[in-house]
Amino acid sequence: MKLVTGNSNSKLAKNIADYVGVGLSKCEVKRFADKEIFVEMHENVRGEDVFVIQSTSFPANDNLMELLIIIDTLRRASAKRITAVVPYFGYARQDRKPGPRTPITSKLVANMIDKAGANRVLTLDLHAGQIQGFFDIPTDNLFAAPVLTSNIKDKIKNKTPIIVSPDVGGVVRARIIASRIGADLAIVDKRREKAGESEVMNIIGDVEGRACFIIDDIVDSAGTLCNASNALLEQGATEVYAYVTHGVLSGGAVERVNNSSLTKLVLTDTIEESDLVLKSNKIEVISISPLLGEAIKRISDEKSVSSLFD
Repeated sequence: MKLVTGNSNSKLAKNIADYVGVGLSKCEVKRFADKEIFVEMHENVRGEDVFVIQSTSFPANDNLMELLIIIDTLRRASAKRITAVVPYFGYARQDRKPGPRTPITSKLVANMIDKAGANRVLTLDLHAGQIQGFFDIPTDNLFAAPVLTSNIKDKIKNKTPIIVSPDVGGVVRARIIASRIGADLAIVDKRREKAGESEVMNIIGDVEGRACFIIDDIVDSAGTLCNASNALLEQGATEVYAYVTHGVLSGGAVERVNNSSLTKLVLTDTIEESDLVLKSNKIEVISISPLLGEAIKRISDEKSVSSLFD
């Protein structure tokens, strides 16, 4: 087995390599003067089972091109099998046509990864499950639920918890965690006027006197989470935690979280933390590397990945 990484999240890649017990292969990813990307492998990968660890987070286009070029490099170097490990799959929110004359960009990206030469994809908490069907190669969509649940259990001691979905679309994700800790489920009914802005309308469920744990896959502007937190506290919740797999946190999101009524925002490290995130006393980052590392080992050994979630 070989592990290769680009520049998107070197810290996560190193943690995965430590878990798997295989050092990161020597791969040079650099820029020409005009910012074209150049990749060169400095060790033999012929006949190897190679895993490319690369999130397509900000800057999304640069990191996506790095992934594609690394895959092409490995294919031309005669790697036996290439698995694209994409902890955060960018463009996942463009999974359908929200209006006329708009693209389905997540399908386009899936085609690009396939055509570049990847033999399979390993990713985490896709924004929509149907994106797996956009790939014509085997795709494993892992769930962060086991990692998030473990952290939630540490925080619910002497509390009466309730799991909250921030919208109707996230009910399935929230219900999985609610069943794991034996908690009730509530739903935030919201109306989104335009992308990046939302208005909380109503809380479905009884949250009075309870510690609320909001479960979501992506936090971008953090407007939804902050509005939901305010609405839950107005309905009598004692405190509000938010658990999110992918911390995009664009623009002034970190400042918005710092000034919000949230007790804590807990993220995984699928996207490398910025300095603002590391300095925030309201944001906690937990590592997803053991889950991804175990999945990589099982894929390499041709063992079941789904049994990780039994």
